[in-house]
Parts: sequence; structure tokens; C-alpha cells
Amino acid sequence: MTAPAIMVQGTASSVGKSLIAAALCRLLSRQGLRVAPFKAQNMALNSYVTPDGAEIGRAQAVQALAARSVPSAQMNPVLLKPEGNSRSQVVVLGKPIGSMKAAEYQAYKPRLRTLIADCLGQLRAEYDAVVIEGAGSPAEINLKPGDIVNMDVARRANVPVILVGDIDRGGVFASFVGTMELLDPEERKLVAGFLINKFRGDPALLSSGLEFLLQRTGIPVLGVVPHIPDLRIPDEDSVSLDSRTRRRERRAGTLDIAVLRLPRISNYDDVEALEHESETVVRFVSAPEDAAEADLVIVPGSKSTVADLAWLRERGLADLLLARARTGRPVLGICGGCQMLGASIEDPLGVESAEAAVEGLGLLPLVTRFGREKRTAQVRAELLHASFLGDGSIVTGTVSGYEIHMGMVEAVAEAAAPFRVVERNGTSADSRDGAIGAGGAVVGTMLHGLLENAPVRAHLLRWLRDRAGLAHPHAKPVPTTDAELDRLADTVAASVEIPRLWRLMTSWTGNRP
Repeated sequence: MTAPAIMVQGTASSVGKSLIAAALCRLLSRQGLRVAPFKAQNMALNSYVTPDGAEIGRAQAVQALAARSVPSAQMNPVLLKPEGNSRSQVVVLGKPIGSMKAAEYQAYKPRLRTLIADCLGQLRAEYDAVVIEGAGSPAEINLKPGDIVNMDVARRANVPVILVGDIDRGGVFASFVGTMELLDPEERKLVAGFLINKFRGDPALLSSGLEFLLQRTGIPVLGVVPHIPDLRIPDEDSVSLDSRTRRRERRAGTLDIAVLRLPRISNYDDVEALEHESETVVRFVSAPEDAAEADLVIVPGSKSTVADLAWLRERGLADLLLARARTGRPVLGICGGCQMLGASIEDPLGVESAEAAVEGLGLLPLVTRFGREKRTAQVRAELLHASFLGDGSIVTGTVSGYEIHMGMVEAVAEAAAPFRVVERNGTSADSRDGAIGAGGAVVGTMLHGLLENAPVRAHLLRWLRDRAGLAHPHAKPVPTTDAELDRLADTVAASVEIPRLWRLMTSWTGNRP
């Protein structure tokens, strides 16, 4: 049996497609249905490791959580991870197959159509419903001939499309009409409805515009979803960093955490849980003066560690990190950031750069050696040595996280490590993670998702507050991603009739009813 499906496309990037798809996954799951998300091709540096060690886009992992399903590579068969200079690492079915220039990938894409169709067909055979997400806009004229993620998927799978527009950025009616004008006649038939997203105000004020859209295009508006403030669901694109940095200004008595905004930053959602903590401000910065007085500086993950290390030196941020270490001011390196803080980075095979070896910042006794094999694993770890990430008073038992990196990191001298990995992808392990240096002021870890562990986060914030002489605020529980998905779903359910969508999915014959 082929499960009914619906596709969420957008008038542009960052209009909310991923979140609307996640909301539909949760709402259909509430109906007792087994639901799977799907996105044929994703371009993102925030990625996730599935239980069997495959790498997929973070958005599809979140949508799987919303659907209460186990994430798999079939849900995002193609993932592109930009490396700069018009190159991307191409990940197919959860494993990297190489790095390609844009023109190389365009020539390669047609070979992926059968794989994409097979993955979607497999999901529709195994689940009761599938929610498909598009990418960018389906009306990009220059990209349509090589489309494998928008209308090409909808047409081949014969599924209805909901077109989402962001009214908060302005011009939503023009974007709907313009998108429809640029679609081919057969593609227009697949658009079953519009969805206006991120509205602030009284929906009654939109009545004339909604009527205009219906008269002009013959397509109904299925709902108007309001803006949802402070939604704690991981962002997929670095476009969100500007708005996240601007919306919270530092106040007296707050902790100030500066995250270095690397040009090729990846998995920056590692710090998202900190943004929702009481009296804590997280800023993404790119100049030394913006991080000089921070209570903690975080060097995040990077898709191109050597290039971003060079950028740190060019910007004077390397000098800032060295000065902080000398004066005992805390620095945390995560994954690529941990590698930069080490003694050296070796890449004899040219996996990531043309440099066979470069010196690291020398703040941690670690050496990174890049190889062709990529480690992707869900892990569990236990506290090994005390640091500002844990001392045993709060952090007990095991903590969870995940690894995504090409370079293997080894200690080059006797040094304390903050954690010991005891399990990878469900198999017992015994390996040290990261290192502690500069008398405890510098800590590095290769574990993404570590700060999602409440005990680790609580210890870090308590340690920073004690060091800064700040009072401990009344603890406000940070909502879980699952709880936030419920808040998102409730908001969308109040704006969109889910039974109407289900009827649309199950009665679809290739034309609007």
C-alpha cells in the first residue's frame, strides 16, 4: 500500500517550511498515524547522526522527533555540506561520497533521481503518511532544469503541495502570485493551497488579501499561522544567526557567552540550550573586541577547520583566545573548535585542505589527523576529570551526544580529558574525549549536543556565575524540543484544519478538488 503524502514548499528560503512540516508531522502523529518526514536534498551545516550512524539534515531529525519516528537516511537521502569556494561535501544515504564543485554536482544530480524515488517509495510503503519538504523556491528558473527536490518530487510522487509564504518579511501576496506565474502549467495543478506564516496581528485584517489570492489564482489559503516567539527548535540555516544575536541584549547581572561566528560554522545549535537559560545572553561574534569581556568564549564546529583556523588568526581572534588562556579566562572548543585549540592539524591526504600540516593554537595537547573515513556516531559518555563542564557534584552517570568529524583526535601528552566515551551507536566503547588545558581554563570536546544535557549545562552556568561573582537566578526550566514541538503543533492546529488536510492527502488525484 502507498501511504498518502503532502508536500510543503515555500516562496523562498527561510519562510518556515521546516517548522510547518514538523508541525504537520506532530499533528498527523496525534491522529494515531505512523508518520515519516522526507526531504530529497538538503543543504545545511547543522546535521544529525541517526541511531545507525548515518548523517542527515538536522531538520529531518527534528521532523522525525515530531512524528515520533526513528530518523533514518531514507528521510534525507542527499545532504550537501558547503565547504566554501563553491564546493560541498556530498552525503548520500548518510555517508559522504566526496567533495564536488557546483558544476560537478549539477552534472551528477540526475543520477540521484532513482535513489530519491526509491527512498520516498520505501517510506510510503512502511508508514501511514509522509510529509515532504521542499527547498528554497520551486520557481528559481535557473535551477528548475536540474530540480530533484521541489516540483520534480511532487510530480513524480503525484502529491499535493502547500505553498508557504512569510508575511513577516513583507510582500507575501506578490510572492505567492509571482511563484505561481513562474511555475509550469502542470506544476500549478499540484499546488493545493497557500499557507501564510509568521503573521503578527489580527487575521481579519487579511481578508481582502486572501480573497484576492483566491480570485487571482483559484487557490485557497488554508491557514494563517501566527508568529511564535522564542521557539526552541533547532534552526537549520546560518541565516538565523543574525536575528538570534540581535534579539537579546546583555543586561547587568547576566552571563555573557560569546560564540565565534566562523565563516564555515557548523552545528552551531550546540549552544541553543544556553540561549534559553535565565539571565544568560549568547552572542555570535566575529571581532576580538566583541568577545574580550565575555564570561565564556566558545569556538564551535567548522566544516573547514584549517580555513577557519586561518580566519581566526587573520581576525586577531587567535590572539584573543591565547590571551584568555594566559589569564585563566574560560574557552570551550567543540569538535572543529577543539581541533583548532590543539597542537596541530595534519591532513596528508588533502581531505580538507591543501595544507599537509598546520600548527594549532597549542592550548590543548591534542593532534588531529584527517583521514578519508568520517566518524558519525551517537554516543554516551561519562565524566572522567573535573572541568567547568562537570565535577561529579551535578554531572553523574552518563551523558548523551553525537560525533560528526573527519579528523581523528589523539592526545600527544599526558593530559586530563573531560569525558570518556563508553558507547558508540549502541556498542560498548572506551576512549577519551577531548582535553583540559591552561590550568582548567580551556576545555575541548568532540561531542556535539553535550550542552543539551541539563546537568552539564547546569554545572557550566553555576561555575561561570561563581567565577564572575554573579548571583544564581531562580532556575527556569528550559523547555525540551519535544515540548516545543507540541507548542508549534498547537499553534498550527489552531490555524489549519488538519482533517481538511488529511482529506486532501487521501483524495488527491493530481488536481485540486
